[in-house]
Amino acid sequence: MGKKVKKEVEPPPKDVFDPLSIESKKAATVVLMLNSPEEEVLAKACDAIYKFASKGDENKVTLLGLGAVEPLFKLVSHEDPLVRRNATMVFGIMASNNDVRKLLRELDVTNSVIARLAPEEDIVVHEFASLCLAHMAVEYTSKAQIFEQGGLEPLIRLLSSPDPDVKKNSVECIYHLVQDFQSRAAVRELNAIPALLELLKSEYPVVQLLALKTFGVISNDRETRIILRENQGLDHLFKILETKEFNDLHVEALAVVANCLEDVDTMQLIQQTGGLKKLLSFAEMSTIPDIQKNAAKAITKAAYDPENRRILHEEEIEKCLVTLLGTDNDGAKAAASQAISAMCESLASKDAFGIQGIPQLVQLLSSENEEVKEGAAIALANLTTASPSNASALDILEEINLSTGRKNNFSEGALDKLLDNNLSQKYSQMGYLSSSNIITDGFYDYGQVKPGVKLLSLEELNLQELNDHRAIILVNAKLPDVSLSVEDKSQDRYDGRTTSSSSSIRKSSKERASSAVVSPVEEKQESSGRSPSSLSKSSTREKGSRKGKGKKEEEKPKDEEELQTMSKIRQEVILEKVPWLPPFDSILLDYIMDASKIVLPLTTTKEQVVALAQFVADKMGGPIERDKLHEFSWELHISEIEFELKCNVVPIGKIKKGTFYHRALLFKVIADRIGIGCSLVRGEYGRAWNEVKLVDDSPQGITGLLLPPQVYILDLMYQPGCLMKQGSAEADHYQRI
Repeated sequence: MGKKVKKEVEPPPKDVFDPLSIESKKAATVVLMLNSPEEEVLAKACDAIYKFASKGDENKVTLLGLGAVEPLFKLVSHEDPLVRRNATMVFGIMASNNDVRKLLRELDVTNSVIARLAPEEDIVVHEFASLCLAHMAVEYTSKAQIFEQGGLEPLIRLLSSPDPDVKKNSVECIYHLVQDFQSRAAVRELNAIPALLELLKSEYPVVQLLALKTFGVISNDRETRIILRENQGLDHLFKILETKEFNDLHVEALAVVANCLEDVDTMQLIQQTGGLKKLLSFAEMSTIPDIQKNAAKAITKAAYDPENRRILHEEEIEKCLVTLLGTDNDGAKAAASQAISAMCESLASKDAFGIQGIPQLVQLLSSENEEVKEGAAIALANLTTASPSNASALDILEEINLSTGRKNNFSEGALDKLLDNNLSQKYSQMGYLSSSNIITDGFYDYGQVKPGVKLLSLEELNLQELNDHRAIILVNAKLPDVSLSVEDKSQDRYDGRTTSSSSSIRKSSKERASSAVVSPVEEKQESSGRSPSSLSKSSTREKGSRKGKGKKEEEKPKDEEELQTMSKIRQEVILEKVPWLPPFDSILLDYIMDASKIVLPLTTTKEQVVALAQFVADKMGGPIERDKLHEFSWELHISEIEFELKCNVVPIGKIKKGTFYHRALLFKVIADRIGIGCSLVRGEYGRAWNEVKLVDDSPQGITGLLLPPQVYILDLMYQPGCLMKQGSAEADHYQRI
C-alpha cells in the first residue's frame, strides 16, 4: 500500500467575513445594531434591549434618548418571525412609559401593532402586541386610533386565547376602549358579551376583575343589559357574590348588578329567582365597607323607577337600609342615606322608614363626615315632605339646635329643609317665609310659637272648641274631592247591590267649581248615595210599572228599608275611610282668578306689585288713616266669623276687615299663585309685612345701566301700593307701633 498523503484544508474564500461574537456593555452599541441587515443580529439586539428595558423605567427613558424607538418600529413589521417577535416584545414593555407612548402616537404605530394580533402570529407576539395596545389605550387619542383602525375586533377574538396573559392584556385594552360610547356599541355588535362572561370563570383573579370592570362600564347601556340578561349574566354575577373566596371581586360585581337593577324586567327576574333576597341579606351581613356602600348604591339606582320601588318595598328594603345606617363606615352611611332619599318617592316606604330611620338619620347630622351629614339632611327632608307623622323629626332637630354643643351647620340646614316642607310650622316658628317658600293650599297661620313648642295639626285645631285665642287663618282654595277608591270600596261592601254610580254620588270637579260651595241639601243627598235626578228617575220607573199595585205596595217598605240600610252603611264607610279635609274657601279662589286678570296684563313688576297691593287692601277693608287705626274694629269682625263657623279656624277669604298680618298673608298667597316674588315677615304686636325686590330705573343720561335690585316694604294699610325702601324711616314706622 502506498503512503497516505494528508489532505490539506482549503482556506476560506477571500470575500467571506469570519463570524464574530460581539459582547457589548453599552446600550448605545446595541441600539446601533438595530440597523443591521442581518436577521440574527437584529433578533439578538432586540432580545438584549428587551431585557434592559424590563429592569426599570429609567432604562426605557435611556433607550428613548438613544433613538431606539424608530428602528424598533420598523422591525415590528419585519419579515423574519423571530425579529418581529422580539421587536414586538420590546414595544410591549416600553409602552408603559408615558414619554415613549407620546412618541408612539406621533409615529402612528397602532396600525402595525394591531396587525400583530392576526391569528397566524406567534402567541408571544399576541401577548406583547396586546400589552402595547393596553398601555396606549389609556390616552384618548390612542384610544380613538385603535378603534378607528379596527383594533377592537381582533382584541375580542383574543379573549378566547389559550394564553392567560393574552386574555388579560386584551380585556384590559377593551376596558379602556369602552370608556367611549362608540366602543361600547361596537362591543355589543361584535358579540363580545359571551366571551367576557367566560372570563368570569378564569382561575386568574386579575382577569376576572378586568372583565367585571368592563361589564361595569358597558352595562350602563340598556341594550347591553338586555344581552347580559339573555346570556344568563346575572347567574354568573350571583355565583361570584355567593363565593366567599371571591370577596375581592364582590365590589365590582355589585357595581354591575346595580346597573342591571335599573331595568324592571331584571328586577322582577331577580325577585322571582330569590336573588333579591340574597342581595339584601348579603348587604346586611357583609363586613366589607365597600360592599355595603355599593349595595346601597345599587338600591339607589333601582329606586328611581316606580315599579322597582314597589318590588323593593315588598322585600322590606327599609330594614336593610336602616341597618346600613348603623354601620361603622361613613361611605356606607352616606350611600344608605341616598338610597332612603330615592325610596321616599314611595309613600309606603316613607312611612316604613319613619319609626326607626328618622332617629338614626338625626344622629348622623352630628357626624364629622360632610358627605354623611349632607346625605342625612337630604333624606330627612324627603322623609318629612307631605308626611305629617314623619315631620315630628322636627322636635328632635329643634332640641339639637337649642343645644350649643350639639348644634351644627347640617342640623340647622336639616331643620331649615324640613321647615321648607312645612311652611305653617316655619312661619309660626321663624316668622319668615322667603320668595322661594310658595304657600300652598292647607297652609295656616297659627301665630308665633316659641322654639320647641309643637304646632298642632290643622285637623286638631279644627276640632278644638271655640275659644278667645287668636283665630287660625286658613289658606285653602282647593276644591274638595273624595277618592274614587272609597266609592269602589263602599260599593264592594254592598255586594254589588247599589243602584247609583259614582258619577251620581257626587259632582264632577267642574260642576263644583261652578257652584263653588256645596249646599247642605246637596251634601245630604251625596252622602246618602243618591242625587235628585236619580231619585226622580227611579220614581218614574215605579209609576210606569204599577200593574200589580197591591203587590208593589207590599214590597215597597222592604225596598225603602233596604235603601236606608245601604245609605247608613255608606255613610259609615265614607266617615271611616275619607280623610279629614280643610274647608274649601271659594272666595279665595275667586280672589286669585280676579287678581290674575287685573295684575298679569300689566307690563312691569312694579306695576303688578302696586296693583295687587291695592286689590288686597280693597278686599280687606280698604285704606285706613294712621290716626284712626284704633277705630278699625277688625277684632270684632273676626270674632263674629268664628262664632258663625263655631270654629277657631277662619278661611282667609271670609275676612272683610283685616289688619297688617291678614293683608300681608293674603298678598303673599295671591302673589305666589300668579308668579310675583315676595317674602312674608312677621313683626311684633300683630304687625306683618311683605318685602319685594325691584330694580330702579336707570339714572337720567345713562342708558343700559343695570342697577342691582332694591328691597322694598309694601304698604297695604295706609297708602296701599306705596313702596318704602327697606331701612327707611317710613318703612320702620310701618313695621313697628
